[in-house]
Amino acid sequence: ADIFLRGYAGWNSRRALQILDQVFPKDAAVQPSLVIVYIGGNDSVNPHPSGLGPHVPLPEYVENIRKIAIHIKSNRNLFGYQSLSEKTQVIFLSTPPVNEAQMREILGDKFGDMGRTNESGQKYSEACLEMCRGLDVKVIDLWTALQKRDDWLTACFTDGIHLSSEGSKIVVKEILKVLKEADWEPNLHWTALPAEFSGNSPYDYVGADGKTIVNVSDLNFHWGNQWE
Repeated sequence: ADIFLRGYAGWNSRRALQILDQVFPKDAAVQPSLVIVYIGGNDSVNPHPSGLGPHVPLPEYVENIRKIAIHIKSNRNLFGYQSLSEKTQVIFLSTPPVNEAQMREILGDKFGDMGRTNESGQKYSEACLEMCRGLDVKVIDLWTALQKRDDWLTACFTDGIHLSSEGSKIVVKEILKVLKEADWEPNLHWTALPAEFSGNSPYDYVGADGKTIVNVSDLNFHWGNQWE
């Protein structure tokens, strides 16, 4: 699978919506099999007195991500829109929690009071879950998933906001769970993906019996223990 990361630091759903057609043009010859949308944390920041900053009011946030969901994968009969492809799937990640104390300690000198709290994050997370369920779109409740770990406050973040390797492992686990359980055709779990150049070759490694070859791409090495 070819994986393309489109990450725009500090952006909110309002800015993402402005470039949606550029990132996902509907006339592209090749469309993605899966789009994972992760947006909402910056939207949930409390409004700044100056009127500046990334805050997006909750109703507008919901409408923005609804438009994103419909653009990527719409039900034409229900919404009257053309989706990217009949086979394009989408997963939304809801707004995660934050470690407010760690955030103030590490980022406070740069940003002062960022106005980002667990309370506001929960509201935006719940709104994302409700919107996705209403559209029958897969969604992962990150706000809850991360907090299932007892030491999530100290283990899951690098600066109170951005995920550490341990926090990222939880996200991967939740994504793989959806991919494994979703009734999608084709199945997008990594174990079900076809080999681009399948088939055995005399250039494969020779097996322990000294007579047969072993196609390494068919094996499940140590990475399977972590990502299976």
